[in-house]
Amino acid sequence: MKVPVYSLKGEVKKSMDFVRVFSEPVRLDLINRAVLSEQSNNRQVYGTDPLAGKRTSAHYHGRRKVRHSMMNREMARMARIHGSGFMHMTARFVPQAIKGRKAHPPKVEKIWKRGMNKKEKIKALVSAVSATAKKDYVASRGHMAEEVKHIPLVVDNGIEEVSKFKEISDVLKTLGLEKEIERTKEKKVRSGKGTLRGRRYKKKRGFLIVVSEYRGIEKAAGNIPGVDIVKIADLRVEDLAPGGTPGRLTLWTEGALEQIEKRFGE
Repeated sequence: MKVPVYSLKGEVKKSMDFVRVFSEPVRLDLINRAVLSEQSNNRQVYGTDPLAGKRTSAHYHGRRKVRHSMMNREMARMARIHGSGFMHMTARFVPQAIKGRKAHPPKVEKIWKRGMNKKEKIKALVSAVSATAKKDYVASRGHMAEEVKHIPLVVDNGIEEVSKFKEISDVLKTLGLEKEIERTKEKKVRSGKGTLRGRRYKKKRGFLIVVSEYRGIEKAAGNIPGVDIVKIADLRVEDLAPGGTPGRLTLWTEGALEQIEKRFGE
């Protein structure tokens, strides 16, 4: 597949041939599994105190012919407190009692991580890269890509050294990403209780910038709403397909594509 490489002024510098990375069939099943696997690694384990609801003097009173026995008293035979005034014979400890333990509380030892075969992960990553070169998938995600110079969008390595917001904004507008930047500025108030829990606003996911090395662009473009910058060595399937939906509008640097083609293009 012949892909034009653009300069910072929006002019075609040269054309490069990427054989596999943009011609691989899109496997939605593998992409979804890879995204779930990556998200599961971010889950923080949680659980209740093992002694929650068990710190009580309540004990069983169901034996016969002993003091405070519950036999023949029409009482449920569960752990109860006795000898404490108004708390006398009050049920505790068991799940159905007030202030009792939970029957099946969340446990720290639960394994949240979802594994995935190494070859399937590689296949999912290459498939997600390929989806970024297909206009149908990019349009289905809602990106404003009508004025983008070319899909996939490949830019000269010089963009990695742009360290000022004004400069990177001018370059992105030259490449036809102005409408996409405007789209991601919009944010809405979330409905429900999420507004009380630190996630009041819903923001749109913009385009992705993939670079070979961090040379200053991460400081400049990091201030653009919805835009993410990632080094090719740290590239994940979730970066290319947020939420498991492939086709994120992606700006590749020439060096980043050379590395990924060298790694997966055989």
